[in-house]
Amino acid sequence: MARVTVVVSQSMYFPWVGLLEQIRLADIFVHYDDVQFARGFYNRVQIKTAQGTPWMTVPTRDRHRGQRIDEVRLDDRVDWRSDHRRMLETAYQGAPHLQDALKLADDVFTAPVETLADVGRLSILGLARYFGLETGTRFENSSDLGVAGSSSQRLHDITRSLGGNVYVTGHGAKNYLDHHLFERSGIEVRYMNYESVPYPQLHGSFTPYVTGLDLVANCGQEGADFIRSDSVNWRSFVDGSD
Repeated sequence: MARVTVVVSQSMYFPWVGLLEQIRLADIFVHYDDVQFARGFYNRVQIKTAQGTPWMTVPTRDRHRGQRIDEVRLDDRVDWRSDHRRMLETAYQGAPHLQDALKLADDVFTAPVETLADVGRLSILGLARYFGLETGTRFENSSDLGVAGSSSQRLHDITRSLGGNVYVTGHGAKNYLDHHLFERSGIEVRYMNYESVPYPQLHGSFTPYVTGLDLVANCGQEGADFIRSDSVNWRSFVDGSD
């Protein structure tokens, strides 16, 4: 049987390299945006500056409890796009590929978007295309799949509906995912084994926990060489057994 790897992740604002590594491993990447908005990286990301790693945060408006990510509206009463562009331009002044990073940002900033999900999807897809990660990967929106439910059961059902037999996830799923549910359907669960390979950065010692635009600005398209983490079987990750 052919190996079909599925990754399901909420869209994030110009995410860190670790999410790009999940896309690299995915045959099918699902934007999981019809789920409840919670505190996380959906509307914010860190950049690396001479003064530290401040956040770029996309402001939202009229948000209420239980609202889905694809329902959260952007607050365009403030010019956050210009603010974020200035932050990027200042932080990466002198980086060899600054203009590439600003072009990716501008493509998102000038797009006709209304929701947080829109911004996250465009951010992810822009970075994926830049590094050539979209080749061989199919992108889907969970809201288009017609799969109901929640938690592990829905993730399992999405994977199964797409013909997946490998489900790759980040570390946050460790404490809630029902691994045996997947295994009973012949779906192997694997966790990312982040290598956090250092690449040339401005402003002191290396940190991987910043926007993927940092990799663009510093390394250009050759930065794809640093997007190379693999995954491990869930048993190895959870309890160290084989």
